[in-house]
Amino acid sequence: MILRSQIVGSGCYLPSRIVTNTELAAKVDTSDEWIVERTGIRQRHIAAEGETTSDLATAAAQAALKSAGLTGADIDLLVVATATPDNTFPATATKVQQRLGMTGGAAFDMQAVCSGFIYAMAVADNFIKAEQARTAVVIGAETFSRILDWEDRGTCVLFGDGAGAVVLRGSWEKGSNQDRGILSTHLHSDGRHYDLLYVDGGPSSSQTVGHLRMEGKEVFRHAVTNLAQVVGEALHANDLSAADIDWVVPHQANRRILESTAKKLGLSMDRMVVTVDKHANTSAASIPLAFHTAVADGRLNQGDLVVMEAMGGGFTWGSALVRL
Repeated sequence: MILRSQIVGSGCYLPSRIVTNTELAAKVDTSDEWIVERTGIRQRHIAAEGETTSDLATAAAQAALKSAGLTGADIDLLVVATATPDNTFPATATKVQQRLGMTGGAAFDMQAVCSGFIYAMAVADNFIKAEQARTAVVIGAETFSRILDWEDRGTCVLFGDGAGAVVLRGSWEKGSNQDRGILSTHLHSDGRHYDLLYVDGGPSSSQTVGHLRMEGKEVFRHAVTNLAQVVGEALHANDLSAADIDWVVPHQANRRILESTAKKLGLSMDRMVVTVDKHANTSAASIPLAFHTAVADGRLNQGDLVVMEAMGGGFTWGSALVRL
């Protein structure tokens, strides 16, 4: 027997303001056709003035807890994956903890940019497997609109704001690849590529928030290779093949990356959950947003084998193989 972290609830939150490509084209030198052709993005949600990452995270967590039939008092671990915290400190997670009515256990932030949710899932899974937590809420939440250079058409068109959350609960299973729950997680990073995707500010360097900077072609090239590799790693670790996958829930960075990754894996795009057209790139929030979208519309069901994968600044990348 082995302890598995089962996903027992999910939820999401998107700010009410929607910004279309056409609206962006009135402000920067771009067009709806240019953005759609290169990224697949048609719109993004933007947080309202005064609406913070903790606001988004709290709403997503409340929805996830409701779907699981649990309350804040049931949680003993809360991890918020974000690169856009409310403050330098304390952790955004502690604000969410207070608002959910969680008074025990631990709450902290995880920073791995777009891979943050996978990293946070891995941390929570290991807490549960070590019997240091029984019920965990894992949240990806971002307000990337606050760190964009709105005059840089190469980056400002790519990102949006949002939050998604899942509730994990430990359950004893047989220890086979047919178990329900997280079968394995796989994390990587390579700091040699730090300067290809970064924010040019911070408390220690510039004493400012800074703006996102990216070498798009290089990021694309590394993403396709790394994402296919880390999915293969997860399948190999569990003696499974791509044919066994029911759904891929990928980080929603760019439709062309999703298509290239699917091709490398020999998978049909029909098995990829795609929300980048509606949400754009929401960094750590993109996987839980896509996951909940597919749960809510009935695509994901109990027993399905789901692989989640992401790559972000650092570079960081990782995967999680889960049977629902």
